[in-house]
Amino acid sequence: MSKQADKALETLLQQIALDHLFIETLETRNSDRMDFHEVSVWGVKSALLAAYEAGRQAAKPD
Repeated sequence: MSKQADKALETLLQQIALDHLFIETLETRNSDRMDFHEVSVWGVKSALLAAYEAGRQAAKPD
């Protein structure tokens, strides 16, 4: 994957984490209270659906 594609993927994952799981960053901060989050099952489902849909959209021929 190119650096630009890596950056785009990272941005997408960060946005899904924020929008669906209310996690501000996916960066490791070496602190249990900052690196581990309690999330709802519906939030996880929503995040997984968003990631799945992003993959479907990326796989569509232009």
